[in-house]
Amino acid sequence: MAEKYDVIVIGSGPGGYVAAIRCAQLGMKTACIEKGPLGGTCLNIGCIPSKALLHSSELYYKLSHHMPQHGINVEKASFDFDKMMSRKSSVVTSFNQGIAALFKKNKITHIQGTGQLKSPTTVTADGQELESTHIILATGSEPISLPFLPIDEKRIVTSTGALSLEQVPRKMLVIGAGVIGVELGSVYQRLGSEVTFVEFLPKICPTMDETISKAFQQILEKQGMTFHLSSKVMSAEGTTLTFEKEGSTTTLEADVILCSIGRRPYTQDLGLENVGITPTDKGFIPINARFQTTVPNIYAIGDIVDGPMLAHKASEEGVAIAEVIAGQNPTIEYLAIPNVVYTDPEVAAVGLTEAEAKALGLTVKTGTFPFKTNSRAKCTGEEEGMVKIVSDAKTDIIVGVHIVGAHASEIIAEAVLVVEKKVTALELANTAHAHPTLSEAVKEAALAVHGRPIHR
Repeated sequence: MAEKYDVIVIGSGPGGYVAAIRCAQLGMKTACIEKGPLGGTCLNIGCIPSKALLHSSELYYKLSHHMPQHGINVEKASFDFDKMMSRKSSVVTSFNQGIAALFKKNKITHIQGTGQLKSPTTVTADGQELESTHIILATGSEPISLPFLPIDEKRIVTSTGALSLEQVPRKMLVIGAGVIGVELGSVYQRLGSEVTFVEFLPKICPTMDETISKAFQQILEKQGMTFHLSSKVMSAEGTTLTFEKEGSTTTLEADVILCSIGRRPYTQDLGLENVGITPTDKGFIPINARFQTTVPNIYAIGDIVDGPMLAHKASEEGVAIAEVIAGQNPTIEYLAIPNVVYTDPEVAAVGLTEAEAKALGLTVKTGTFPFKTNSRAKCTGEEEGMVKIVSDAKTDIIVGVHIVGAHASEIIAEAVLVVEKKVTALELANTAHAHPTLSEAVKEAALAVHGRPIHR
């Protein structure tokens, strides 16, 4: 006889495992099916290992590029790439174990296997049949590849292979200058690779505010990275790449090619056809405002539904769907979900860009403030970048905050609350910020919206 649950979650990424924990907290008998290690893409081959390598490579890079200005000289600094990779793996393992411990604490049944829908209330996992009143689909996404560029994860890699290279390549070509591309390109540039990007669109990180994107590109170019924008990859032979720009073709050679052109929903072998769920043309699972698919007791969250493919967005949806099933009415303010690029300096944003605000018909006022005149940035030698605030001129409500600068990933938390609570530029400008701190630049940018920054 099939084991019966109140909720079965398929997928244990940041959406799935959080949904399972919240369901259990709300008193539901819960199981989570996962075909791989707990934590999904984010923990095992995404967010966490990439940030571990970004930090390790940043520390090494700063020894020769930042420390001398502080009077700290390190002769012939070197790195142990194998040890960097080993540390990355140990960080991942510790979180795998952490999720397993959380499942045990919350009495969640962890089932190893590939979950497949058989009926609206029946799921199989590698031959084991399970029954559930509610089913949550949280199977995440996978990298998109080019048809003429066969991925071997050795010399032609996706983000997965880039996180597991055996040695630092002399030359790396990155197809796509989005968030994942510039992060992983940064890792290897710091460690000595010659890194070149080929991007189809006319700017890097295309969803960024135009002002921030331009400033960010200039910083990365100063670090030694090369960008070919408005360029279309035409063909590849081994690790030799040919691209076209404005009617002329260019051929480049590398030791490793990283294909980083985006991600798509992963619903392979999920059995959607068995229950009558039809994905969109782009592969997303359609849902209503309460995360229900066309089958009312089957829900979908995270990367397999429309919206930004962000781990924290999936986690917020994981909490919300558990509360929906429990009969509550949670809300998510999608405009207030931040996005971060973990380069050095970092980039972080929340809300609308200036162009998006204008496209919605808003009369826009903006304020910017550079870190080069911020006291803390001057003390630490981290003076690159700026804060930009976008506000509605009629109401003074802040609709977007954009930062390129040191520790932007932490500074953005204040801005998230600002956008979530519809704070005005004047209210933010009148809020005391400790001195000296990088976050004072946020206050100054708010003052700049009204044309009265103090230190500029």
